[in-house]
Amino acid sequence: MATLKTKLQKSGRLDNKNDPVWKLLRKERKPFNFLSDIETTFLQFDLSRNEIRVYLHLARSGVQKAREISDSLSLHRTETYRILRDLEKRGLVSCILEKPLKFTAVPFEEAYDVLVETKKVNVQLLERKKKELVDLWSSIPQHNAEPETKEIFQILEGEEQLILKANEIAERTEKEICVLAPDLELLRLYHSGFTDKLERVSRKRVKVLLLTNNSPKSRFIVEKMGLSDVRYLSIISGDLPSFILSDQKELLFSIKNGNVHYDTEMRRKKEKISFLWTNYNTFIRALKLLFANLWTTKTSPSDADLLKASL
Repeated sequence: MATLKTKLQKSGRLDNKNDPVWKLLRKERKPFNFLSDIETTFLQFDLSRNEIRVYLHLARSGVQKAREISDSLSLHRTETYRILRDLEKRGLVSCILEKPLKFTAVPFEEAYDVLVETKKVNVQLLERKKKELVDLWSSIPQHNAEPETKEIFQILEGEEQLILKANEIAERTEKEICVLAPDLELLRLYHSGFTDKLERVSRKRVKVLLLTNNSPKSRFIVEKMGLSDVRYLSIISGDLPSFILSDQKELLFSIKNGNVHYDTEMRRKKEKISFLWTNYNTFIRALKLLFANLWTTKTSPSDADLLKASL
């Protein structure tokens, strides 16, 4: 992130093709495509879609009157003024004291930093309130029952939930963690930082076993990881399940669902990420047996095989 920030220069417009922000976000796609990506990200900062539309319109168009914004976005004039006031309160829009009033957007990079810092402050406030709430909860009379271990299932959705759960599992692992991840799943785990977590727990005398399909992509990622117990399978990536198994006590299993669609240019396939967490002993034993069988039937592909796989 620090490297990216050093490359970016503050700019108030996103329609300047020579602007570093344009070059960073474009990625050989049309402007409307990357604006859609920005909108999806900004929704995570608790902005409404119309607030995002107004900000992006101002950021691309420069100084404008409320009436011009209202007409361009087909918004009611009253709603436009309300949105501009709310964006101004959040530090994303500035008002120019002219008659009539004009508005300008804070430069994109600066606006993003404002949103991130606001999110951090809110999280810090929630963390500080934790002790107060825990003490309050402890003061409430509760039924004291003997702890009972039950076999349960939990469905998780979203990449954030996946990584949080995977990191929790890695932290709890005492002896062995088995990971079966085709190259695309392995790439997701690599970019999320989970593979770094695997390296750290492996240095704590936890045995980390990694199985993946034989492809140039998976080989490249494994080279970056620094794990010793890695084996490759001559199986098509799509034919492999994906799961994380810890100490034969808990399992995080990828669920493939039908929520798949393509963007307007049919370039990318998007899929909703769903995972099953369980401590169900029978299921865990079955997946452990599958992992063990795949581990013992691994192959060491030749250079010719790797070249063929890359074509």
